[in-house]
Amino acid sequence: MPTALFGNAAGAMSYSLYLPSNRATRGMPLVVMLHGCKQDPEDFAAGTRMNRLADELGFAVVYPAQSTTANVSRCWNWFQPVHQRREGEPSLIAGITREVVARHGLDARHVYVAGLSAGGAMAAVMGNAYPELYAAMGIHSGLGYAVASDVTSAFAAMQGKGAGNARSASTPAIPMIVFHGDGDTTVHPSNGEHAMIGTLEKVEKGHANGRAFTRTTHRDPAGRAVLEHWLVHGAGHAWSGGSASGSYADLSGPDASREMLRFFLGN
Repeated sequence: MPTALFGNAAGAMSYSLYLPSNRATRGMPLVVMLHGCKQDPEDFAAGTRMNRLADELGFAVVYPAQSTTANVSRCWNWFQPVHQRREGEPSLIAGITREVVARHGLDARHVYVAGLSAGGAMAAVMGNAYPELYAAMGIHSGLGYAVASDVTSAFAAMQGKGAGNARSASTPAIPMIVFHGDGDTTVHPSNGEHAMIGTLEKVEKGHANGRAFTRTTHRDPAGRAVLEHWLVHGAGHAWSGGSASGSYADLSGPDASREMLRFFLGN
């Protein structure tokens, strides 16, 4: 994937871009993918197989890259207040998003953001800080928006203690799809739960690729799906239905990438 560098008053951030080669890209949707700790764009792309889906379904994918200078483990700093609003790292990710849309003539009405673990937590930040920029967000093995304000509260939230999902007790800023394994010992599964108000809830159980799952869908009074929560039974801290060619990927279970794209392209 070709790489580029974006900069603004908050600093600079590199990113990798994937454009399907088998069709014209103008007017395509865009998916912004935020990797987890100790990952990079190439690793994350391999583990999620998102580029393969881009070829199949016709969308562009951009992978912002966290640097070891900003965080020694390449984690997004989602737990710091300065990176929970329209400045710092969020402003760089938003700037990359706008740059890619403008440069390649993509569909600005259909831009989505998703991430794994710390990337999932940062996807929640992006969806809440920039609801006019993203049409929907996906959080895999991550945390809700602004559930921590420093390292101590971040670890407490990851363990299912402290503020947890208290700030997610209402309709999200934009539609949201969440995946979490109930065997996750890195980020407690309770972080995938979002208490919704004023929605119609539907619970479904099923099996996919060797794992059972429970899918809970919340629809608003107009019938629009505002939250889809997948609890994958027996899964740990890894991308469900992923590829062994990338890290933090679980080959078993429902295909999180494909399900997120289904949800995204319906919004």
